[in-house]
Amino acid sequence: MLKINEIFLSIQGESLATGLPCIFVRLTGCNIRCTYCDTTYAYEEGTEMSFDAIIEKIESYQPINLIEFTGGEPLMQLDVFLLMEKLHMKGYTMLLETNGTLSLKHLPGYVTVIMDVKTPSAQAEIPVNSDNFHRLIADKDQLKFVISDEIDYKWACEFLIANKLNHHHILFSPNTSSLQPALLAEWILRDRLPYRLHLQTHKYIWNPEARGV
Repeated sequence: MLKINEIFLSIQGESLATGLPCIFVRLTGCNIRCTYCDTTYAYEEGTEMSFDAIIEKIESYQPINLIEFTGGEPLMQLDVFLLMEKLHMKGYTMLLETNGTLSLKHLPGYVTVIMDVKTPSAQAEIPVNSDNFHRLIADKDQLKFVISDEIDYKWACEFLIANKLNHHHILFSPNTSSLQPALLAEWILRDRLPYRLHLQTHKYIWNPEARGV
């Protein structure tokens, strides 16, 4: 059983899979409270669902076979690993969006990680688990930073250098409530950084406040 906030089909708006149809499985619960969180409704809201019920809902979106587990923080519910195994056996491709504070030790290698490393403006209470960096696969997994201001930007750049993570896929996503994408683009170009400017595409397609998209 897993406590599920919502399962829906949409266009992948974040990660290197941006633009592809994707089935989102949003799990209930999160262990941190970021100031810019746009899914606060997933902190508590949700329904207990069996694996069979979850898989039946996922299969209703066939032939789409790309799934993203998100939250909240999906790794708070350890049974998610069993669900991943069942879906892997059915041939699904899976992404995991995680805040990186919980261990990736038990995550199977066939799941692509999108680690949302929290910048200072997030005011996250728990730091990223640095052991997770050794578990990332450079040509597959991704590191995302939500940038609210130049302090966040400089912090992220220094963080990547200090932890020797520049060889990974790096995504810099502007917090558009406080930073214009054009300004973040200027900083990336000014500093000649090989990082991807990363916009939340679904929020440009639909109302930024809409759920289930």
